[in-house]
Amino acid sequence: MEQTLYDLMDWAGIEELVYSEGNNPHGLLGPHLTDSGLLVQALIPTAQAITVKITSTGRKYPMELADEAGFYAALIPRKSMAAYTLIVTYDNGSTEEIHDPYSYGPQYTDEDLKKFNAGIHYGIYEKMGAHPMTVKGVEGVYFSVWAPCAMRVSVVGDFNLWDGRRHPMRLLGDSGIFELFIPGLKPGQIYKYEIKTKAGLPMLKADPYANYAELRPDTASVVWDIGRYQWQDRDWMEKRAKDELFTGPVSIYEVHLGSWKRKELELDAEGKEITGSEFYNYREIAGPLADYVKEMGYTHVELMPVMEHPLDASWGYQVTGYYAPTSRYGTPDDFMYFMDYMHRQGIGVILDWVPAHFPRDAHGMACFDGTCVYEHKDPRQGAHPHWGTLIYNYGRPGVSNFLIANALFWADKYHADGIRMDAVASMLYLDYGKNDGEWVPNIYGGNENLEAVEFLKHLSSVFKGRKDGAVLIAEESTAWPMVTGEPKKGGLGFDFKWNMGWMNDFTNYMRCDPLFRKNNYGELTFSMLYAYSENFILVFSHDEVVHGKGSMIGKMPGADLEQKAENLRAAYGFMMGHPGKKLLFMGQDFAQVREWNENASLDWELLETDTHRQIQDYMKALNELYRKYPAMYAMDYDPEGFQWINCSYQQESMIIFVRKTKKPEESLLFVCNFDNMAHEKFRVGVPFEGKYKEILSSNAAEFGGSGAPNPRVKTSRKLEWDDLENSIEINVAPMSVSIFTCTPEAAPKKARKAETGKTKKAGTRAEAGTAAGKAGKAAAKAADQAEGEKKPGAAGAAVKSAPKAAKTGKPAAAKTAQEPVDGAVKVEKPATAEKPKKAAASKAKAGEPAAARPETVNAEGKLHDAAGGQEKPAIEKVTKPDAAKEGQKRLTTAKEEQKKLTTAKEEQKKLSTAKEEQKKLSTAKEEQKKLSTAKEEQKKLSTAKEEQKKLSTAKEEQKKLSTAKEEQKKLSTAKEEQKKLSTAKKEPKKLSTAKRAQKKLATVKEELKKLAAPKEENDKDSQD
Repeated sequence: MEQTLYDLMDWAGIEELVYSEGNNPHGLLGPHLTDSGLLVQALIPTAQAITVKITSTGRKYPMELADEAGFYAALIPRKSMAAYTLIVTYDNGSTEEIHDPYSYGPQYTDEDLKKFNAGIHYGIYEKMGAHPMTVKGVEGVYFSVWAPCAMRVSVVGDFNLWDGRRHPMRLLGDSGIFELFIPGLKPGQIYKYEIKTKAGLPMLKADPYANYAELRPDTASVVWDIGRYQWQDRDWMEKRAKDELFTGPVSIYEVHLGSWKRKELELDAEGKEITGSEFYNYREIAGPLADYVKEMGYTHVELMPVMEHPLDASWGYQVTGYYAPTSRYGTPDDFMYFMDYMHRQGIGVILDWVPAHFPRDAHGMACFDGTCVYEHKDPRQGAHPHWGTLIYNYGRPGVSNFLIANALFWADKYHADGIRMDAVASMLYLDYGKNDGEWVPNIYGGNENLEAVEFLKHLSSVFKGRKDGAVLIAEESTAWPMVTGEPKKGGLGFDFKWNMGWMNDFTNYMRCDPLFRKNNYGELTFSMLYAYSENFILVFSHDEVVHGKGSMIGKMPGADLEQKAENLRAAYGFMMGHPGKKLLFMGQDFAQVREWNENASLDWELLETDTHRQIQDYMKALNELYRKYPAMYAMDYDPEGFQWINCSYQQESMIIFVRKTKKPEESLLFVCNFDNMAHEKFRVGVPFEGKYKEILSSNAAEFGGSGAPNPRVKTSRKLEWDDLENSIEINVAPMSVSIFTCTPEAAPKKARKAETGKTKKAGTRAEAGTAAGKAGKAAAKAADQAEGEKKPGAAGAAVKSAPKAAKTGKPAAAKTAQEPVDGAVKVEKPATAEKPKKAAASKAKAGEPAAARPETVNAEGKLHDAAGGQEKPAIEKVTKPDAAKEGQKRLTTAKEEQKKLTTAKEEQKKLSTAKEEQKKLSTAKEEQKKLSTAKEEQKKLSTAKEEQKKLSTAKEEQKKLSTAKEEQKKLSTAKEEQKKLSTAKKEPKKLSTAKRAQKKLATVKEELKKLAAPKEENDKDSQD
C-alpha cells in the first residue's frame, strides 16, 4: 500500500467496522474527497478483489486490501465526486458489479426527524421499514428503523449471507433512527435487523415497520412495494366520505378469515404437510364471503386481526408485525384486492387493531435494542402478569407515533372503513388485571393511565381529522365516561363503543330458565338507563363463544334443539330492536352448536338440517327488515327514537316498546315475550290512533315456530292502556318477538275521502248519506268503547243502540280498510283488571254482525251496504219522477238523516253520562271501602293501646313487688340487730358493745321510717 493511502487510513475506525461496533459507517465507507484525491473504501468480508469503475468514463481502479477482514481502499486521482460501481470477485470465483450502498445520502430531512422526536410524524410509515425506491437513478431498497440505545444496527438477509458486517446502518444524529439504502435489492427479499446492544450482544429482530413477513413459523420480514396495486373503489370511498354512519344501518358480521372456511392440508412429495395450505388466499375468499354477506343482508364485515402474528391460538391479538397483513392468507397485494372487492360489492370492512399490548417473542419488539424501547422498564407498568404480554409506553413520543401512524396506515394504504380497538379498558386502568403491589399509581395517586388517555385523545383527533368517513370503535368494558365524547370536552373521541354491559346482562338473562327470568327482569331493561350515554354497538362477538362459554344456541335453555332455537330467535329479535348498531360473530347466524375453534372451519353442513337453516332464514329476514325500516337505525343515539310502552311485565317476562323516526308513520312496535306462556287477546297501548300490522314474528312457521299469531291488521281503539289513549288487542306467541308497523289514522281517512269523492253524486242526497254514515260510525264507536270498560250499564246502552241503528238504516259498523281488519261489530266481554289481559270475546246478542248482512234496500230505492255504510243505486228503476218531486224528496230525506244524526249524538251523550255515573259509583264504593278499612285500623289501634296500657301496669306491679322484697329483707336485718341488743343486756361486760348496738338499732329504725314514707307515696300515686 502506498504511503499516501496508508496515511489516509483511519485504523481505529476500520477496527470498529470490522468488529461491527460503529454507528456511522458512512463516515469511513464510500467516497470521500481528500486533498490527495477521491478516496473510496469498502468492507466486503468474502471478497478476493474489488475494482472501482467510474460510471462516466468506464475507467477502473483496483482497490487495495487494508485489512484481512475484507476492508479495501482506493485513491482515485480526481478532485470531484463521481458516480461509480464496484466490481467484486468473491472467494467462490463469482464476480458481481454493484453500486456502493455508502455512496448515497440519507432520505430523512431535518423536519422529519424533528416531527418524529415530537411524536407527530403521522406519515412515518413512508420512511420507516423497507421501501423499494430509486435514488440517483439506481433502484434499490431504503431501510430505516428506530433503535435509540443500540450500539450498531445492520441489515441482514440472504443477499448478504446474514452477515452484520456487510451492511451496517447510519445513525441520524441523536434521533435514534438508523438508515441505509441498499442498491439492487428487489421486493420479495427477506431481511432482519442485526442489533448489537451496548452490552455487546447481537440480536436478530424483525422490522416493526415491515409491510410483509414470512409465514409462521418463520419470522423474517419481507421487502414489499405496497404502492403498485391499482384501486378501483373510488365510488365507494367518495360515498363513504359523504354518508353519515350514525344515522344509517350498520349490521356487522365478525369474521376470522382462517376458520370461516378452511381447506384440507396438502402434502408434499415426501408426504409432509405443506405449511399454510389449509388457508384460503385473500383473493379466493373475497368472492364467497362477499356473496354470503350480501345474501344475509349485513352491511359490514369486521375482521379479527389480520396484522402479522406468530401464534394461531392468539387469533391475531398478539401482534408482531403491525404494518404487515398476515402472510397466512397471501401477500399485501392480495389483501388490497380483498378490501377493494368488498368495497365494489358495497360492503364496508372494519379491522381489529391491538394497541394495548404486544407479545414477548424474541424476534419482535420486546427489548428491541437491548433496552425497553416500546414497553415500560418497570414490569409493574410494562407487563400484563396474566396475559404474559407487554404494555406500551404511551408517554414516549416514538411509541405513540408508531401506534398513531399505524392506525392511519390501515385507513390510508388499505382503505379500511373502521378501526376496532381491542382491550381499551386495559389501557385506561393501571391496575387492570393486576393485584395489589403489581401496579404503580399515577402522579395523583389514582389508577387512571393518564398517558394512555392522552394517547387515545391524540389518536382520535388526528384520525377523525382526515374526514374521509373512516371510524374508530372501542372495545371498552367498563363505565369510563365519554368514550365517544369529543376530546375537547373531555371525551376520548371514539365514534362507537361496544356495549359489553348489555352483552353480559342479556346473555345472563337468556341463560335463565324461562320460569326464573322474572327474577332477573332488571337485566333485560337496565341497558336503557344508559343507552344514550355513548354511541353503542350491540355485540354478540367471538368473546362469547370461546373458553367454555358455549355457542349462542348452547347458552339457551331448553330440553331440545328446537326449544333452544326458539329462545335464540327471541334473543336476536330483541337485539335488532334495541337501540344501537349491531354485530354478530360468524357461525352464530345459523346456530352453530359447538364453540368456535380457530383450527377448524365453521360447521356449514348444519345448514342441511331444518333448525339451523330456519335460524339462518330468520337472520336474513331480520337484516332485511333492519335495512328497510329507518326506525331501527336512524335515531339509535337520540332518546326521541325510543319509547317504552310497558317495561313492568316482570311476572310475564315481557317488554313492549316503540322505535321511532321523526315521521310517525315510520314507527315500529316491538312486543317481546321471553316466557313459554302464550297470551290471547292481549291488550297493548299504542302511541297513536291507527292501524298496526305484524310484519315479522320469530314464531312464524318458516322460522321453525308454530305460526305468526297476528295475520290480520289491528285497528286501534280509544281505550286507555299502558298510560296511552289508544290500544290494540293482539295474540302473543310464547317465547317470541313480534314487530308491527304503525300507520297513523290520518292517512287512511284521507284515502277514504278521496275514494268517497269519486263515488258520490252531486246534490244534497250524497251529503245526507254521508251524515247518516257518520251517525252509524259514532254509534258503533260508542259501542266499542263500552266493550273495553267494566261498565255493564254502558255496554248495555251500546248494545241497544246497535239494533236501533239497523232499524234506521244506519250501519252497525262503518269501518273501511285497504287491508282486512279485526273485530268489525263484535261486542266483547269487559276486560279484566289483571295484566296481561286475557279476556275472551263474545258476539253482540242484539242483531247480527254487519258482515252477515251485506246489503238491504232502503226507502229511496238504494241498496244499502251494511259493512261499509255506503249506498249504491238499485239495479233497476221503474219510473223516473220529475225534478220538483225529486228535489222535495231529497230535502225530506236530508232532514230525516239530520234527525237520525241528532239521535245518535244523544245516544252517545247518554252513554258518556252512564260511564260517568258508573265511574262515580265505583269511586264512592272505593271511598266507602277505604272508610271501613280506616275504622278497622282505628279499632285495632285502640286495642293495641289497651294492651300497651295493661303491659305498663304489669311492669309497675312487678317493680312494686321487688321493692317490697327489699324492704322485708331490711326489716329482717333490723330484728337480728335487736336480738343482739338483748344479748348485750344479759352480759354486763359487753355494755359498751350493747350501747353501740342500740345506736345502730336507732339508725335502722330511722331508715325503716324513711323507707316506709316512699311506699305510702307510691300507694297514693297508684290510687290517683
